[in-house]
Parts: sequence; structure tokens; C-alpha cells
Amino acid sequence: MAEPDQTAFWRRLLALPADSQAKTIAMAFAVSAACAILVSGASVLLSPRIDANLAAERQAKLDEMISSMPALADILEDSQADTMETIVVSLETGLRAPDADTPVDMQALAADPATSRELTPEQDFAGIGQRPDYAPINVLKSGSRTELVILPIYGAGYQSQIEAYLALEGDLNTVAGLAITSQGETPGLGAKISEPAWQALWPGKQIADDSGDVVLSVVRGKAKTEYEIDGITGATRTGNAISGMVRFWMGPNGYGPVLDALAEGEL
Repeated sequence: MAEPDQTAFWRRLLALPADSQAKTIAMAFAVSAACAILVSGASVLLSPRIDANLAAERQAKLDEMISSMPALADILEDSQADTMETIVVSLETGLRAPDADTPVDMQALAADPATSRELTPEQDFAGIGQRPDYAPINVLKSGSRTELVILPIYGAGYQSQIEAYLALEGDLNTVAGLAITSQGETPGLGAKISEPAWQALWPGKQIADDSGDVVLSVVRGKAKTEYEIDGITGATRTGNAISGMVRFWMGPNGYGPVLDALAEGEL
């Protein structure tokens, strides 16, 4: 009975001298293929655990933000709602995503052209390049009335990517709180955006003016209106980056459709 072709091939290959170029290439290919199979298998097996860890990390950041903000704690304490619901929304339609209960990583979605939208320079106030199609938001309701919504936002800072949660009261225009969850700005300057004293300046500020334009911004020096946040001395670029993030994410290419859907009771 003839020896199988594959077995004969490997016997001939292994019989080649150790310094044979063909043997080296073939073995390298075999090792690479085996590693690829192992990595793919591990990825499939670990995917549920990775998703659970991401969800737990987001929840931990959310809990930390709520506990650090008296305004949010007061809203939650006074609310008649039992729980805060996490919803995955479509940023295009403003409505629930098809898999609204499945955790999503916004930045992973943004990195994939199939699950993101490219922004023009005129649209991209946050400096993110690609906007994800979906985002997880947290909503507190009493009946059909929205009492609080917490939105994850991010953008390019002066020296780093800045990530934050922006919370809005039930009118969807009054800031309930801001929590910076990740940043790598200049220590002693831009990094002060992570300090509780600076974040405490946000509650009560207004996002949009009477015409509906998003105008809330970090200014140089002291704030003079309800649409302004005190700037940090020596950190103008970081302040501008925060302003750009708010302008983008609260606008029509960010959470604008979501806020419209909440206001109309469609979400």
C-alpha cells in the first residue's frame, strides 16, 4: 500500500539537512500556522470573559464617577426609578441598536471601517478621525421621564487621548457632572482636569444656548456665563481639547440624535 503523499512529504522534508533553506521556510510556516490556530482558538474561548471584563471596568468607572459627584448622588437618591439602564444606541439614528444589551467598546468599533463613520475635518472637533456607529449610554428614568443620562466621550488632548463621562440632567441640557476617566496631559498643568476641584465646576452649566447651538466651552481665565468653565492656567490646549470634545459629542454627529430621541420619548 502506497504511503500517503502528506506523510511522504514530511518524511522527505525532515530528512533534509538542518541548514536547508526549504526546510527552514517550511518549518517556519508550520510553526506560524500552529500559532495562528492557537491564538484564534484562545480568542474565541476567551471572548466572553474579555467582554465581561470590559463591562465590569466600565461599570467600575461609572460607579466611581457617581460616588465622586454629589450632584449625581442627589439625583439618584431623589429619583423614583429603581435602576439605571445601560443601553447601546445607534449614533446615526439615535435609537436602540439591534443588539442593545450587548456590551460594546466604542474605540474598537471606531477602529473598524465596517462599524464606524469617517469624519471630515470640519466635523471632527474631537480629533478622533472615525466615529463609532454605536455607543453604550446609561439612562435613569421614572416612568417615561428621563431624569439622568450619562454619556461616554473621548477625544484628542494636547498630549494624550482624553476619556470622560458627561452626565446630563433630565432636561438633557444641564450638566449634572463630568468625570475624566483617562488622560495623559502635562503634569501640574493639563493633568489638572482630573482633579475633583476642576470637575466640580461643571454641574449646573448649560450645553446649548436658546438657539440649540452647542456653546459650552472651557475658557481662558474665569467663567462669566452659564456656558463657560474656568480654564486652567498654562493648559489652554487641553482646555480647547475638552471644548472640542463637548462640541462634537453633543452635536449632530455625536449624541445629538440620541438626545433628540430621549426628548421625544423614542428611546
